[in-house]
Parts: sequence; C-alpha cells; structure tokens
Amino acid sequence: MDRSIDSVAEMARPMVAKDMSHHYSDLAKARKPSAMKMFYKFFTIPGIGNFAGGLPNAQFFPFDTLEAQSAHPNRWTPTPNRPGGDAPPANTDNGPKAASHVVVPHAAPTTDLTKKIDLTTALQYGQASGYPPLFSYVRQFTRECLHPNVPYEGGPDVALTVGSTDGFNKVLELFTNVWVEGKHDVSERPGLLAEVFIYPSILNQAAPRGIQVCPVEMDDEGMDPYGHGGLEDVLANWDDSKGKRPHLLYTVSMGHNPTSGVLSLERRRELYDICSKYDVIIVEDDPYWYLQFPSAEVEEAKARNKPIPEYKIANTLPNKSGYPFLDSLAPSFLNIDVDGRVVRLDTFSKTVAPGCRLGWVTSTPEICERIIRISESGTQQPSGFVQAIIAENIMGPQPEATAAFASRSRKDQAIFTGWKTEGWVRWLEGLRGEYERRMNAMCSLLEEHAYQLKQSTPVREADSDWGVITKTKLYEFEWPRGGMFLWVKVHFEDHPLFGAVDSQGNVIDGPALSTALMIFLTHKPHLVLVSPGMMFSATSEIAAQRGWAYYRLCFAAETDEMNSACSTRFGQGVQKFWRIKKVAELEALLDEAKTPVADEIEGFTDMGLMGC
Repeated sequence: MDRSIDSVAEMARPMVAKDMSHHYSDLAKARKPSAMKMFYKFFTIPGIGNFAGGLPNAQFFPFDTLEAQSAHPNRWTPTPNRPGGDAPPANTDNGPKAASHVVVPHAAPTTDLTKKIDLTTALQYGQASGYPPLFSYVRQFTRECLHPNVPYEGGPDVALTVGSTDGFNKVLELFTNVWVEGKHDVSERPGLLAEVFIYPSILNQAAPRGIQVCPVEMDDEGMDPYGHGGLEDVLANWDDSKGKRPHLLYTVSMGHNPTSGVLSLERRRELYDICSKYDVIIVEDDPYWYLQFPSAEVEEAKARNKPIPEYKIANTLPNKSGYPFLDSLAPSFLNIDVDGRVVRLDTFSKTVAPGCRLGWVTSTPEICERIIRISESGTQQPSGFVQAIIAENIMGPQPEATAAFASRSRKDQAIFTGWKTEGWVRWLEGLRGEYERRMNAMCSLLEEHAYQLKQSTPVREADSDWGVITKTKLYEFEWPRGGMFLWVKVHFEDHPLFGAVDSQGNVIDGPALSTALMIFLTHKPHLVLVSPGMMFSATSEIAAQRGWAYYRLCFAAETDEMNSACSTRFGQGVQKFWRIKKVAELEALLDEAKTPVADEIEGFTDMGLMGC
C-alpha cells in the first residue's frame, strides 16, 4: 500500500487526548463520585417507585409556572462580519421593544429528560453537571457550532457552572494545591502564567491559595510567545528557587480584559506549541468571544489618515458551523487542542445577564468529570429557576409548555416562541453590532482630544508675524478589536508638573499624576470614573513600573447618549488637567483620593470600575 495514503489517513484520524491527571491537585485526586448522585440514572426507569432519594414532593413547590417576556432575537441591529460586507437585516417588523412570552409549566409529561423543561425537574435536586435540557443543548451547541474543529477523539464535554468566576475557582482547585509561606517548601509553590495586565479578580482568587502569578509580556494582540519576557523565555529560564515551574496558564484570548486584544489563529498556534512543549494547561476565559469587531482596524486607519489594512480571515480551519457570524470569529484554543490541555470558561453573564450566575466549562471528558466532582460537594448545579428559563428561551417552546399556555384566555396570551439556535446566534450577532457601534463612537470622540495644541509667542521680533504651535500627545490607544473595554495610555511624563517636588519634599511621579487625574475626572463638569491600570497589573512591580500609565474605559454599561457624552468629557478633562500648573492643586486631589466620595456625586458616570 502507498505509504503516502497511510500518512494522510493517519493525519485525518482523531488523536487521543493526553492524560493530564499528573497535574491534578491532591484534593482533586482524592475526590470520589457522589454515591447519591449515582442513583439519578435509575430515576428515568419508567414506572419505578423512588424510595431511595431524599427529594421533596414536587406538588408542594409554591410555583405553578415560571414566565417572562423575552426579547425577539433580532431586536438589535448587527454589523457586517467583514469591513464593507453586508449585515443581516435589522428588526423592522416588531420594533425594538417587541417581545414574546416564555412559560415554564409546573409539570411536563414527556419522559425525555433532554426536552423536559418544567418546574418539577428544574426546582428539584439535580445532577452537578447541570439541568439535563440545558446541559444537552449547551453541549451540542459547543461541539457543533462553537468548536467544530476539536482534534482529539470523541471531542470535548461540558459542565455547567455558577458563572466563570466559579468555573475558574474550580479549575484552581483541580490543578493546584494550597501553598502557605512558612509551612510549605518554596519548591512546592504553584505558579500561574498570565499576561502582565490581567483581570484583578483572578489575582484575588489565586492569592489565598499561595499561587505565584508569573507575568508574561504582551502586545496589542495579546500574550507574546517569544522574545524577552515572552512565554518561551519565562518557561525556558524558570528559576526553581522561586517555586515550581508553572503548569497553568490563564488568558482572556478574545477581547482581552483590560487591553481588548484578540489572539489570531497563528498566535494561538505559537502559544499552544510552547504550552505543549512545557506541559502547561491553558485556561481560556472568554466571556467576550462573540464581541470581535471587524471594523476597528479599518476605522482606526481612517481616523489617523493611514492606509486601509488588508482584511484577513480570522478562521481558516476546515470545519464550519454553518452560521456565517460564528464562522467569521477567531476560533478558540480548543480547535487546535491536539493534547487535550485546554480548559475553556464560558458564561451567560455577557450574553444574557450577569445576575444569571450561569456558565460552563468545556474540556476533555476526563477534566469535566473532575470539575463535576468538585461541584457535587460544593455548589452542585446552578439555580434551577435560571436554568429552566434560559433553556426554555434558547431551545424554544416544548410541546407541553405550548399546550399549557394555549389554554389561557386570548387576552392573557402573547406571541409564544423561543429563539432556537438560529435565534440565539442572531441575538449574539445583534449584541455584537450594538457594542461595536458604541466602541466606534467612543474611539472617534477620544481621537478628537488626544493632542493638545498650544500657541506661543515668537522670541525674535523678526518672527512677530508668525505663531508657534506645539503639539503634545496626551494619550494614545488602539481601537479595541474585541471585548467591552478601551485601554488608554496617558503620557504623564509630558505633564508640566511631572518631576516637580511637593510641599513634603516628594517628587511628583507617574503614579501620583495618574491618581490625581482619576480624581480630577470625577469633578464637575467631567463626572467620569475610569479604572486605573495599576489595579490590572499582574504584580506590584508592574503596577509601579508602568501600570500607572493606563486607564481602562468601558463602553458597554452606559446608554448610547452617555457613552458619547462621557467620552467627550473624558477627553476634555485630560486637556484641562494638563493646564494645572500649581503643585498645591495636585496635592488637594491626592488628599481627596484618600477619602473617596464618588457615590455621592450627582450625575456621576462609571466608565471603568464596575463589572468585569
């Protein structure tokens, strides 16, 4: 037989995921499946009498139905999947406030648990993997639509969580032992690789476990694979006296928080190869995966009178979902995970609402099984109310629920329908469109105030007919390629008072000016709150060296009108701050920083601190 044919066949055959159990924590290895949960498989036997479980009787649940008015999936207007392309039509028939009625009945007679959405099952004790209908749907959507190119045999599995924060907490419990300084040897200290700028909640979760955060350099796209401070450099030159070489990497790879970069497929392959070489688990936290902005690069070039860059296809992998919007997005690390070392965190917080506290983990079946064991003795499954209403809304109406609702009077009835997968994808597409327009609006307005122009009088009399104009760059930024944030670098080193000495003999440096400007912006007429870059710094050293130069601005939370108004006020506020010439004014701002009263200011707008 032709060897070349054998080779091609071998390449096409799915690979077996590697065993990652050597990375499991001592506690995770010791966990056994819940003995009570093992009984659930018997509950589906037709006609069986259940004397085994300690379940309350469902007829005594005090709710007859669970109902809500749900937005039409085409409520929001999408943007094109590529610059200059055509977007799906906007919702012109029903208007932006049109809604449909969603109802979860008390009891549905079907025996198919993957389609049985009712309160008797949703509000009952359930399996830690998640409510069967929602679990089944999320698993199928994840495997067939989000990640159709997962290369290992059998594909990934999922486990529902109480949001991404809960998911990451369980990942830490699975892959790290608690380390206590003075109690454990430094050689046992676990490490976590992450970009130099990181979502601060991750630091708060890692610190109590004694985990050492190991910063990796990054550029506008995201984590650097090579070069000084890049991933290869950090791992190859690891100093064992600082602790164990890290075997866990955390990243927000799409719409990075706080820098807004999106990792290309090429960059992902480079990072993955390094992680495979050094046996590192990749934890991919992607709450903003659907918020990738094709227009950002083009609009940025237009605003700065630069050549329009050539459009590059983000996803060149062979298998497609069949949904143009999903197929246009940069793919997850899962799609190149030949080893089975990627653990992805997803959430409904940004696609539905943060208060849902609902998300899921996607990884190999073996890793998901361990996550479920952790849930069994902790959170168990997420809220039944939330899972039921999300399942009913996304999956569409089940026959029993439709019949129950049809029995109502015509006056009480409304349009009764669910989104189904087509509607769910269309909803995500519309959300991307709305956030992309907000992003473009903020960036356009900030461009107008990025430079300060100052006219001065000529020194020589012969030049008296001429005016001297100096142009100072106050701040710079990249138009976000994804996410909900804009990462602004302010050039405090060019402020007139940089390096001056205050009344106590202290030199006014970058951190002082950064804090002073943040407080200054909360004053009238500016009334804008931004997040200081220091709080996103992976270490205190990074915060002191360069974190102070940045602010994170969120274009998601405010109304369109406030988003635009506050963007202008931010730019004007920075301009005015540069006109401060007296050290005493800065000292007053710094004193005020010690006693914040932002919540008492009328008309105050938060563009940075709240949320993720």
